Amino acid sequence: MTWIFDFLLVLGGLIFFHELGHFVVARLLGIGVKTFSLGFGPRIAGFSLGNTDYRLSLIPLGGYVSLAGEERDMDNDSGFNSKQLFMNRPPWHRMLVVAAGPIFNFILAWIIFWGIILTHGQMGMTPEVGSLQPDGPALQAGIQAGDNVLSINGKKIVFWSDLAETIQNSKTESLDLVISRDGVQKDIVVTPQVQELKNLFGETIRVPVVGIVASGKTKTVALNGVSGAKAAAVQTWTVTKLICTSIVKMVERVVPMDSIGGPIMIAQAIKQQSERGLLELLQFTAFISINLGLLNLLPIPVLDGGHLLFFGLETILRRPLNEKLQNAATRIGLLLLFSLMAFAIFNDLVRTFK
Repeated sequence: MTWIFDFLLVLGGLIFFHELGHFVVARLLGIGVKTFSLGFGPRIAGFSLGNTDYRLSLIPLGGYVSLAGEERDMDNDSGFNSKQLFMNRPPWHRMLVVAAGPIFNFILAWIIFWGIILTHGQMGMTPEVGSLQPDGPALQAGIQAGDNVLSINGKKIVFWSDLAETIQNSKTESLDLVISRDGVQKDIVVTPQVQELKNLFGETIRVPVVGIVASGKTKTVALNGVSGAKAAAVQTWTVTKLICTSIVKMVERVVPMDSIGGPIMIAQAIKQQSERGLLELLQFTAFISINLGLLNLLPIPVLDGGHLLFFGLETILRRPLNEKLQNAATRIGLLLLFSLMAFAIFNDLVRTFK
């Protein structure tokens, strides 16, 4: 049953770190904070410092921040001066506070990836050729199974992913490969050919290929602090792009809607990852953190992205938006969000009892 604790720790920790972003930036900008809570529900412990109530609440699932002047009714914000009220701040201040939550989720993912790389190294498939496509460019150029690709056009190749990316970006231009065969380096020139392949989402795409397949062997490379930070940033960006592409493909109906999951699927995934080990659980936590950041950036009223949209329009129009219009948009956003949550939970239940 330790996975239940892992579920609460992962999901609660991610939500809390998200709210921490709002809190930190609000304080840096001098915006008043009424409440900063670890957990939801009734207050069970805490202390007051200045005008802020730092509290521990009953339900250990995330947390929340209550800003002075966040609501248009400011009767309960008497302990703060007008400059400390959120709605009295210029739109760009409010946008920074709102954007800080998702940004902190991306930062947390980067920190987790960085920590994994520093303690365990960076793991990936070796650039060793396992097999070759009959009559493919690589076979015709003299590449053999077992060859290790050291560089392409002077670019050092560390992992198979480096090799694949370089070939796909070549646009069928000739490639100067340096390979290692039985301890001897050889120079080989290969010209990729465009072929139709299936991508991750099952779509047919045309990409340059040389006709080689990875051996499947893996290796781990130790990196220092700076190199590890760069590698973690690349990994964070790669996952972010993948999730964004998945969302677009879902809208395009390339990815089926029944793949959307909710809290039950997340709980099941956390259980699986925690059973595999701490490393796998941390990697999944980083993945969910990026998901949470992107979800909150969707331009849906009640989400951070919706607030950013409102404040952005206020900046462009140079006047506050109509309050009735905002309230109506917020109600629509709530309905949309609850509908999406209900649909996700429905999918979870179908998968669970199928």
